[in-house]
Amino acid sequence: MTLRARIALLVAVACALVVAAVSVAAYATVSRQLSQQLDDALVTRAESAVGSPLSDPSRLVQVPAEALGAGDVRIGLVRADGQQFFARGGNPAPFGQSEIAVARGESDSSLRTDGRGESAQRVVAVPAGQGFALVLAQSLEPLDDTLDRLKLVLAVVGGIGVVVAGLVGLAVARASLRPVERLTSAAERVALTGDLAPIEVSGTDELGRLAARFNEMLAALTESRERQRQLVADAGHELRTPLTSLRTNLDLLAQSDDAAAAGRATLPPNERADLLDDVRAQVAELAVLVGDVVELARDDAPAATVAETLDLAAVVERSVERVRRRAPSVDFDVQLAPWWVVGDPPALERAATNLLDNAAKWSPPEGTITVRLINGHLYVADQGPGIAAEDLPHVFERFYRSADARGTSGSGLGLAIVQQVAQRHGGGVAAGPAPGGGALLTLRLPGRAYA
Repeated sequence: MTLRARIALLVAVACALVVAAVSVAAYATVSRQLSQQLDDALVTRAESAVGSPLSDPSRLVQVPAEALGAGDVRIGLVRADGQQFFARGGNPAPFGQSEIAVARGESDSSLRTDGRGESAQRVVAVPAGQGFALVLAQSLEPLDDTLDRLKLVLAVVGGIGVVVAGLVGLAVARASLRPVERLTSAAERVALTGDLAPIEVSGTDELGRLAARFNEMLAALTESRERQRQLVADAGHELRTPLTSLRTNLDLLAQSDDAAAAGRATLPPNERADLLDDVRAQVAELAVLVGDVVELARDDAPAATVAETLDLAAVVERSVERVRRRAPSVDFDVQLAPWWVVGDPPALERAATNLLDNAAKWSPPEGTITVRLINGHLYVADQGPGIAAEDLPHVFERFYRSADARGTSGSGLGLAIVQQVAQRHGGGVAAGPAPGGGALLTLRLPGRAYA
């Protein structure tokens, strides 16, 4: 059963329950009211007949029943010994111990139902002089007929109401679920075609907010897909140059080996050694580039990574020692204040190392790299040529290399990895000129100054 059908059925069942409750209450109220009116009328007629000729047995038996116009009402007198008197040619009113008790003075009055079904009568008895009780009985058939018609009307009207409620519930469900149907169609379209076009949002209710969130999800998927496409395109472009150079060098080495086998002139030993060194350097560059691409391809931290609380100062100190071994000609001025963060230790160490590697790359021999960690801000300043104003907005972009950097080694992904790590840990990065000249790169991470 569809959701629309379930909602319509739920509305119909709820309406049926309400109609049933209202019908039962209405029937009970009307039945009680009509019965009370009948009883009041019988008592009034009986009391008004007391003192009239109808309360005299000798005169009552001489009155023709047709003269009383009794119809479905029977009138009689009951004596204390149980003898009954009634109009000539009429039917006796039913009596029993209740009526005899009224005639004996043991009860002020009695009111009861005699018989069942179509022969049921409502019987009232009131005192009618010494030793007599006036008995008045009326058939309940007209009352039962009225109540039967009322039950039929309530059943028909209730049934129509339930059907109408079901149709209204179906219409309401169709109108209410239209945004859900659009979301379903959009999800099916994405699954079948990969089309991430947003859907139309109408209204600000819960379904409208759901559609807006769905569009945000589609936008995030579109952005992720575009980032992946751009990463693949940029990586392919960056890999093309070292691969071409590597293939050229390998071809030269293969030709040299073929020439040696054929007895022709080969490459001098020093040139062959240079080619081999160049091949090793290109393989190493490719390994670094592939590692950086894999790192950037992760939009989130790996599932196996467990975040832990650590001192960022210790992480930076390890990175300084590593870069110091790589760049022994550069001095490091390091001042680190404790700053405790929750994060991925290898990722944070790589980000700090990339910042320091970038500073060492641009620092002149005997230059000084200033490293400061203050209130969660890691400042790394070099004494190199600095960053041109037009390059500042692009420093942390993937594969971006300024005009001065295009002739140097590197993949152009180091600072992009720094930015990704910072964002993954809820922080940010910034670039600008250093106070003493050169470039100043900043990594900001949330945390606290105590463990």
